[in-house]
Amino acid sequence: MRTTVTLDADVEQYIRNACQKRRKSFKRVLNDALRESLKPADTKRELLPPRAMGLTVGVDPRRLSDFADELEADAFLAAKNPATYKGTSK
Repeated sequence: MRTTVTLDADVEQYIRNACQKRRKSFKRVLNDALRESLKPADTKRELLPPRAMGLTVGVDPRRLSDFADELEADAFLAAKNPATYKGTSK
């Protein structure tokens, strides 16, 4: 199929460089690049096996971000007033 496409100068240069490097025609390099970038993504996903996180008994992994927020707030308050701040983290 013939069609007209206006390429940006830098894109044309990329294609021309690839033509020289691969020793292929402009048409072939352009078609290969478009085919590769537009093909559907592989739907097969590789699943990783589960593994132990090494958490201490009683630590809820769903609440780790809450604990991180607490630590960040403590660090901020301690930096603002190091002499009087005692902290709230357990």
